[in-house]
Amino acid sequence: MIYKFKSRATGDLIMLEPDGRRVLEIIGKTPGPQGIIVVEQMLPAVAALNAAIAKAEADFKAAAEAAGGVDNVPTPRDAVTLRQRAVPFIEMLKECAKAEREIVWGV
Repeated sequence: MIYKFKSRATGDLIMLEPDGRRVLEIIGKTPGPQGIIVVEQMLPAVAALNAAIAKAEADFKAAAEAAGGVDNVPTPRDAVTLRQRAVPFIEMLKECAKAEREIVWGV
């Protein structure tokens, strides 16, 4: 499944199912074939994503320190970080909040 996030304020944002599901879970939305993020939910969603990114980066830093340096940390299966996956969605949330337009998917 592919998540295609749409808004009248921005271009479409497409995410593969695992990434879209993860982002939706972080912001407290139920992943599914259809949904909506209303304007009132956008700034808390940005905060939740930023907190999750900070935690993921802190966990990596702790693993690097425990392993004796970044070069000794085992390479994760997914070499693309949460920050890299979430930043386009965060930007979409900010733009839509500013324009006061909802984000939908699956419609």
